[in-house]
Amino acid sequence: MADKLLGVIGGSGLYQMKGLDVIEKITVNTPFGSPSDSIVVGELEGVKVAFLPRHGVGHVIPPSEINFRANIFAMKKIGVERIISVSAVGGMKENVPPGHFVVPHQFIDRTHLRISTFFTQGMVGHVSLADPICLSTAKALFRAAQKAGANVHEGGTYICIEGPQFSTRAESHLYRQWNVDVIGMTNVTEAKLAREAGLCYSTLALVTDFDCWHVEEEPVILEAVLEIMHKNVEQAQLVLKELIPMLGSIKPCSCCEAAKFAVVTDPEKIPLTLKDELSILFG
Repeated sequence: MADKLLGVIGGSGLYQMKGLDVIEKITVNTPFGSPSDSIVVGELEGVKVAFLPRHGVGHVIPPSEINFRANIFAMKKIGVERIISVSAVGGMKENVPPGHFVVPHQFIDRTHLRISTFFTQGMVGHVSLADPICLSTAKALFRAAQKAGANVHEGGTYICIEGPQFSTRAESHLYRQWNVDVIGMTNVTEAKLAREAGLCYSTLALVTDFDCWHVEEEPVILEAVLEIMHKNVEQAQLVLKELIPMLGSIKPCSCCEAAKFAVVTDPEKIPLTLKDELSILFG
């Protein structure tokens, strides 16, 4: 596909919105296997948008088993330049209660079971992750959330845990000592791979609970999380609609060149098959 697309990764409910004309569903093959599901491409406010359900339609893939590499590679392959990641999180501060949105600028990675790089044996490379999201995209996303009427916070830190269990109370208190704002199970891996792939990436975090640090609240249970999540999805759809007209005015950034000088392996030592498979990413 030649068109440049806005990519959205989140629940399947995101693309079930008024005003979206679905054009096609695409099955994308990647060197890393299959993405979480087919990619739904539609037109929203005159702009083509590619939606990928992170956990598959029906939420069938747990966080640790998401094929993150295939998801990001597939987005790159079909022409996506910018990814908005919409996901449920726990609030780690009193001023970030359930129902609020956060557009974080930083991540802390506490995962340990997943592969979070396209650089594997045969090709070694290093990219900068000092600012792990695209600040230009994040600023536009924040303004869009404000225009949509959301209670939204700009900046802050998202700590990503392995899951699928929620935190212990001791862990939750420890993370609060680190001054994190929200806690989730997916976005840091996406952000790392998007950076290597030269894609702009930003998170719209939907706060569904207070994690278990908040002793005045009940411990996190799935039913309560899902109830608030369903309420947040409709407003997240409004945020995306507000973002569309802003895309053309987002300030230029260097995300697309993040891996320009990343490869340190002698080109003659890189297997030809690997070169061909990753040419979409690294030329």
